[in-house]
Parts: sequence; structure tokens; C-alpha cells
Amino acid sequence: MANKTKKEYFAELRNLVADNEELVSFIDREVEFLNRKSSTKRKPTEKQVANEGFKNLILETLTEKDTLMSIPELQEAIPAFADFKPQKISALLIALRKEKKVKRIHVKKVAYFTLGAEPDEEEEA
Repeated sequence: MANKTKKEYFAELRNLVADNEELVSFIDREVEFLNRKSSTKRKPTEKQVANEGFKNLILETLTEKDTLMSIPELQEAIPAFADFKPQKISALLIALRKEKKVKRIHVKKVAYFTLGAEPDEEEEA
């Protein structure tokens, strides 16, 4: 069973109370508010802005080092990541991979990251 949206619920309610002008007017007004709310541009949250900065730090570090780096190596190379858990850094790297700015290479079951938009690779070493 798929979850219904507020608009779908309001449409059903509107059909049920079609003979009551006051309720129909209320429902139409609420649907109009929903339409306005969904069409407005939203500013990024503080966390989203911070994460963009962290992703830029990763890109700068990978550019400077110009070598494959694992998550622990990135954490050690970037002072701002000292208190981060590996999962946080991994999430940032996943976002960068989706943006095709970073690629992952596996060497002996360890994931390393480097700049690039090519598909991820498996290496035997």
C-alpha cells in the first residue's frame, strides 16, 4: 500500500464534503498553500553548507597528494576530520562519487580514493 500525499487526502476529503461550501473552500485554500510551499526554492541547511566545505577539503587533499588515499589516510591528512567517524567521511566520498569527482579503487580489499570520473575499479596487487 503506497502512502498518500496530503494533496491526495485533500482531494478525497473534497469529494466527501462536496456539498459543504465552507469545507470545500478550506480544502482548496490548504491545497493552494501546499502548492506554494512545494514550488519555493529553499536555501541549503547549515549541515549541507558544511558538507560542501568538507567535500572541497577532500578534493583539495586528493589534488595535493596526487595518490590513492584510504579513509583513515584522509582522516589523518585533514585536521578538520580528526573527530569524524569513518562513516561520515565515507558518506562525503559517496556524494563525491555520485558527482563523478572521485573514484574508488580496491586494492587487496581496501578501498582507496582518487580524483576522477571513470568507473570504480578493482585491482589485484
